[in-house]
Order: sequence, then C-alpha cells, then structure tokens
Amino acid sequence: MNKQWQFHGGVSLKEYKQVTDISLVALPSELIYPLLQRSDCYAVPSVTPGQRVLKGQVIAKPQHHLATPIHAASSGVVKEIAPRIIAHPSGLSDSCIIIATDGLDEAYPTAPCPNYLLETRDALRIKIAKAGVAGLGGAAFPTAVKLQAQQPIHTLIINGAECEPYISCDACLIQAWAQEIVQGALIMQYILQADTCIIALENTLPATQQALLEVTRHEGIQIITVPAIYPTGGEKQLIEVLTGVKIPARSLPAEHGFVCQNVGTAYAVYQAICLGIALTERIITITGKGVKQAKNIQVKIGSPIKYLIAHCGGYSSTVQRLIMGGSMMGIALSTDDIAVTKATNCLLAMTTSDLSSSQASMPCIRCGDCATVCPAELLPQQLHWYSRSKQLDQCQGYQLFDCIECGCCDIVCPSHIPLVQSFRAAKGELIIKEKQATQANLAKKRYHIQQQRRVKEQQEKIAKAEKRQATIDKMKAAAAKRKKA
Repeated sequence: MNKQWQFHGGVSLKEYKQVTDISLVALPSELIYPLLQRSDCYAVPSVTPGQRVLKGQVIAKPQHHLATPIHAASSGVVKEIAPRIIAHPSGLSDSCIIIATDGLDEAYPTAPCPNYLLETRDALRIKIAKAGVAGLGGAAFPTAVKLQAQQPIHTLIINGAECEPYISCDACLIQAWAQEIVQGALIMQYILQADTCIIALENTLPATQQALLEVTRHEGIQIITVPAIYPTGGEKQLIEVLTGVKIPARSLPAEHGFVCQNVGTAYAVYQAICLGIALTERIITITGKGVKQAKNIQVKIGSPIKYLIAHCGGYSSTVQRLIMGGSMMGIALSTDDIAVTKATNCLLAMTTSDLSSSQASMPCIRCGDCATVCPAELLPQQLHWYSRSKQLDQCQGYQLFDCIECGCCDIVCPSHIPLVQSFRAAKGELIIKEKQATQANLAKKRYHIQQQRRVKEQQEKIAKAEKRQATIDKMKAAAAKRKKA
C-alpha cells in the first residue's frame, strides 16, 4: 500500500492553512435549524413553539432516508418555526426552527456504549442514525446509510486530505482528538467488516501525521500521506491515489468494495457510540484576510454566522465577500444572518485584494486547458457551449452530472469563464426538467388509468342494463305466455 498512483488532472494551489488550537465559543442567544437537509430532503418538526427542549433532544425527524434527524445543540425554548435565509446558492428563505437558548445547556439523557464489540452491527448503525451523524467533509450524507453497504467492503478510508487551500479544521481535530478519531474508525471498520482501514492525510502536515502515528501503533490502521494536489480529497480521486483503482463514472465506491468517511465523521461516530452523544457540534475554520483573527473553532450547530465572526474579532475594513466552504467549492453568502449546519466546514472572508485579480470573462479560445485538469475526465469546453446554448440533452450526453464542481477548470481558464457556475445552472435546469417530465408522465399515467376506469365503469353499466333488460324481456315473455294459456 506504499505505492501511490495519480488521478487525471488536478492543480497545485498555494496553501493558506493555519492549524491553530481549537477555540471554544460562548453559547449564542439563538440557534437556527433549517428543515431543508440536502437537495429536496426535508425534516419535519417534532417540537412546537413555546416548548422547552434539552441539548441532544430531537427537534425534527427526517422524511427521507437521505436526511438525518436534527438535535438541539443546547437547552432553551422553541421561539418559532418560521422562514429564515438559509445557506443555499439561491439566497432564499426556508422554514427553520429557532431556539432561544436559556444558558443552562441542560442535556438530554444519553446511553453510552462502553464496548461496541458487544453490540450487533445493525444496532450500531441504528445508534449512528439516531445520533444524526452525517458526512462532515461538506456533503452531509447520512453516515448510517453509507455504512449499510449492499456489497462486501474490503477497504475503509478515513479522509483527512483537506485539499482546499484555506481549510484546516480536520487537521486541528486530528491533533486534538486523534485517539477518538481512531476509535471511531475502528467502530466503522467493525460495522463494515472491512479488512483494511486507511487514514489519508496531506503530506504537508507532519504534526497531524505524528499525532495519529502515536495512537495507531497497535491498531492495524495504516496512516498514509498523499500529495497536496487539488482535488485529492475527492472521494474517487483519493481511492485512485491510494489503490490505483479507478471508480467508473455513475458508479459508487461501495460497488467496488470501498467506503470513504471524513475524519470529523469518525469523531462523531465515536461520540455517538462510546458517549451516546448526538451530533450537535463540529469544528469549523474561520479564515481569510476579511476577518481579523483566523481561527479553528468548536461551534454548536445552528449558531448564527455573524456571532462566530464576532468571536474572531469581526470583519476587516476591506472585506468584500463571505463564502461558506472553501475558495474552490464554497458558495457565496448574501448575509451572515445564516446558521452553521452539519455541512459547514469553513467560513472564508475574502477582501477586495483577493477579488481584484478577477477579470471579465472572454470568449472561449478552445485551448483545452480545462479538459487537461478535469479530474472527472470531462470536456468542460463542450459542456460550456451546450449549457450556454441551452442544449441540455447534449450536456447530459457529455456526462454533465459527473462534474464534481471542483473548479479546476475555472482556475486554468485563460478566458476567465465561470464554467462551474454555468454547469451548476445547467444541472439545476435539467433537474427541474426531469421533475416536470416525471410529473407529466405521472399525470399522463393517472389520466390513462382514469380513462380505463371510466371505460370499465361504462362497460359494467351497459352490462348491468343489458342484464336488467334481459330479465325484463324474460318476465314479459313469461307473462305473455301465461296470458295466452
């Protein structure tokens, strides 16, 4: 496993990581929880306005298997369930549960599991699901679902390769709680019955590697460093670098015996099983020239961003843009009146000087640089032309949905075309078109069923009338016969 491979494309980026000590944040006066979990997956409130809740108590239950329950991060009273601006590219409002904290931080009773080996694998998965554990690398995919693989899993990979140039929350987490992360990895390895467990780290962070080596000497877990080439931290790219196995497009790693989990997820699994604690807190990076003090902080999920920025000394005078996520794959926020979610791993405040290099886009010159660096081996220039001309079927033919929106093509484009932005828009239009087609097909199917039912009812009505008429005719004939006799 010492040999390493290289995935197609990728770019080398200048790093701005600051692996600081983890700073604790005081309890905010208000916690906000969007009911929209991911895509169209909503949770349903299980509390009502005026109700008092405890830390770790479920306040919303998932309606979809790809969503997780939402737990209160502190005790308080449900202030209201109302629209608030959420962390979404649209910048629109959606339903949220707002809790006014009471400062007591009173916790809901927990049920720790001191020895996970005495539990069945299904029981552990249920505990993880009930704790609301999700992928903390940014995708927030339900961990319990990922641990219920339909095929045998031979390799579990714990992803600590933060290839985004500004994000360092995972490195800080490892240095602070390496033992707990390893324990979480062992729990997941036991659930999956995987033969191999690897923790992958960037080769630019020796202190992080040393912290893990000290606690894995007798655990049989491999610690492997990988080149800091963006986007090595991508699931499929990391698998290829570590094993040489290339996961095909439209195929899941689990279909080939691999499962990847983030180091933050491993820590959350440890807390859920060994301590019985639901996912209510996480580590995030707050950084960039637009904030006065860059920090890695432990925050309660639901905390307003403006409160966290204030904890870091506030904005600098030259702040221009606030991004949730990294500089490559993050989304620009229209306001800081937005809450931290399970998917929030970084808040990046960028200044005028950071954005001054941005230039107006020019026509595509067909240089092919975007295709050279694309880790998904797509043809971004073709996708650009088809998305621009609204030829959405052609976009699908060029595997638009295989695009991981990493932004490598944007970085190298000499014409400064916002390619990822157009790809996201095209994906959105295709999703809407697909939904409309599905609804139209459903309506058409219902219409045909209705027509068939009406025809059947008409046929039954005619049959009954004919039967009734036949009975009447028979009775008339019998009466006529009697009269004649």
